[in-house]
Amino acid sequence: MPSLIDLRRRIQSVKNTEQITKAMKMVSAAKLRRAQQAVVNSRPYSTLLEEMIGSVAAHGADEEAALSHPLLEQRECRNVQLLVLSGEKGLCGSFNSNVFKAARQFVDARLGQGVELELLGRKAVDFYSRRSETVSGTWEQVFGNVDYSTAETVASKAMKRFVEGEVDEVWMLFNQFKNVLNQETTVAQVLPILPTEGAADNGVGYEYEQPPEQLLGALLPKRVVTQVYVGMLDSAAAEHAARMTAMDAATRNAGEVLEKLTLYLNRVRQASITTEIIEIVSGAAAQE
Repeated sequence: MPSLIDLRRRIQSVKNTEQITKAMKMVSAAKLRRAQQAVVNSRPYSTLLEEMIGSVAAHGADEEAALSHPLLEQRECRNVQLLVLSGEKGLCGSFNSNVFKAARQFVDARLGQGVELELLGRKAVDFYSRRSETVSGTWEQVFGNVDYSTAETVASKAMKRFVEGEVDEVWMLFNQFKNVLNQETTVAQVLPILPTEGAADNGVGYEYEQPPEQLLGALLPKRVVTQVYVGMLDSAAAEHAARMTAMDAATRNAGEVLEKLTLYLNRVRQASITTEIIEIVSGAAAQE
């Protein structure tokens, strides 16, 4: 049976852990509100950009020059680049492990093709530093405050490698933010840009002064940058949501452990008091 001192120390340790997890939950909740708002604000622009590209592509469908943009080129896939978006920190449940598991499945499904990983987030950098996968670049501390310029740099690098023929496809792996309790691990193709379904219906009511090839030349790079940026925003919001959920569960578990330890402490203390009383009564009876 543990001593009272050991039990009190253990209870104090659990209380300290409970305070830490509760504080982390509150911090993640505050960050989640801002990150969630950023995701919501970015989606209308992304949707409208997709509609515009579909509309322009539909109008220029009969013009060979309009659909000859380098970012639209589809060729035999020999080399693939995968943008892996992980978290910057741990203590967020299965958030990071789901990404790494999906990345492993992606690489295994591409046997015979060269797969290079572009790592965004410190956990991905740490994870793959101990493994043999080919890494084309690393980006750390990019999800604390998601910056459009960072997404632009990452997307520009991917577009440059695609246009120059170093890679034939570019994909992005990230946790898409659905709601506080649901983050969906998603693999999305970035390059080449595929035609939007129903593009012919998107251009009703639109008139364009510039020729389609000029408009696509301006819109397609923005589309790639926006896709990477929205993916980073989704990943950041999903990480905060996962951490808030994990810390909430840890706080509840700590509370349950405290209740059990306190009850056990009271039983041990009662048994100790009872033993002392018996010893006193036995000693008094022996003296008589």
